[in-house]
Amino acid sequence: MRYFKFIFLSLVALSAVNVQAQAQTDSVITIRQCIDIAIKNNLDVQKSELEMARLNIGYKQAKEYLLPSINGQVDHGINNGRNINPFTNSYVTQSLTYGNYSLNGSLTLFSGLTNLNNIKQASLAYQAGKMDFQQAKDQVTINVITAYLQVLDNTELLGQVINQLDVSKKQVERLQILEQQGANKLPSDLYDLKGTYGDNQLNLVTTRNTLEVSKLTLMQILNIPYNKNIKLEPLSVQDVSKQTDANSEQIYATALQQLAYIKAAELRSQSAEKGVKVAKGNLLPTLSLNGGIFTNYSSAAQKSVFVDSTTVNTGSFVNGPGGVKQPVMETQANFANKSIGYYDQFKNNYSTQVGLTLRIPILNYFQNHNKVALAKINLQEARYVENNTKIVLKQSVEQAYLNMTSAYERYTVLNDQVKAYAESFRTAEIRFNAGVLTSVDFVLAKNNLDRAKINMINARYDCYIFNKILDYYQGKLVL
Repeated sequence: MRYFKFIFLSLVALSAVNVQAQAQTDSVITIRQCIDIAIKNNLDVQKSELEMARLNIGYKQAKEYLLPSINGQVDHGINNGRNINPFTNSYVTQSLTYGNYSLNGSLTLFSGLTNLNNIKQASLAYQAGKMDFQQAKDQVTINVITAYLQVLDNTELLGQVINQLDVSKKQVERLQILEQQGANKLPSDLYDLKGTYGDNQLNLVTTRNTLEVSKLTLMQILNIPYNKNIKLEPLSVQDVSKQTDANSEQIYATALQQLAYIKAAELRSQSAEKGVKVAKGNLLPTLSLNGGIFTNYSSAAQKSVFVDSTTVNTGSFVNGPGGVKQPVMETQANFANKSIGYYDQFKNNYSTQVGLTLRIPILNYFQNHNKVALAKINLQEARYVENNTKIVLKQSVEQAYLNMTSAYERYTVLNDQVKAYAESFRTAEIRFNAGVLTSVDFVLAKNNLDRAKINMINARYDCYIFNKILDYYQGKLVL
């Protein structure tokens, strides 16, 4: 019974979570929230963050190589048969236990500045990792903004198509009434309008599908499940203007100073330069200070201990009083072997050692020379990557600037065109309703206006998107 109760409560809790998640998804989501969700869920950002943490550990380790190396060692064992007594260094044939204890330290005094250059190299690599992490977030931000605006663009296009459909529907209904009353002068007018109404219905289906595809694209960037009911907070893109007076060269010069991935490429080149110095440092001698403390223990270690003394006849005689010979007696001390205790051995066998070690590389399979050659190749490769990154940036800035200029010019022309076609359609509708204009001319006027409005909406959002991209290049992206 308790088992079924547990299952029931779990299902209720899970349902509550799903309802809450659904409620959050159905609520209006801002572009800032979309960016935060995308950065949090993006795998490239997560990988870049882990790489940054890995480089930070490498930087810390490079600094810690300046510290002394201290190691303790304890050896315990049992020897059987013929072996060397570690206390007397003489051969014995017995079973004994032994222990050796040592504490060693080493401090590098000079190593061709290898450690210092290694610290600088690791520091530059870590800074480049931080720039890569920022670039990963910037790239996600741009992707989200583009996809977000695409959804808004398609949403506005859907509204325009719905309006077009509504106008066609009203005209078809009007002509049907006239047809029933026998007041329709040309029966073909009704069929022409029905055909236009069918085109508008098809456009509605296509535009809705396009909108859902753009929503799916956005949610894939956010890395969340698809939900057709998602609602986005609209942005004010009605007042579109050429937002920057700088030319592409000026924008490029600013981007070189602002963009994270440019800084990352530069830092990697600097890090590779330090790598060459690290490799060259291995060709120089290394001077280190060494020291150690040692002691040991052996179960075979023994010492002589006084037991008692006895008087014995030496076999010699001396002349006593009256010339009588008397034996010579002497006192002898009696000793016994006794094992030396562990603590006494640990204390008495204590010794220390201090010294300097100079290591001079002479011939090591030419490894150090080859490391220098490889480091120089890595440096050249890093410089190629840096130069190529800047070239690609310049091309991207020029393309974005051209796209922005073109979109702005298109929007300006289309804005005037919409105004002209709107007035033309207004006049055509009045004349068509009055029966002095054919359906062909009316449909043409309507199609011209519909096409111009759709093109203007696309141009307006294109202009807004390219302006945001240029803002990103200049380091002043504001949402």
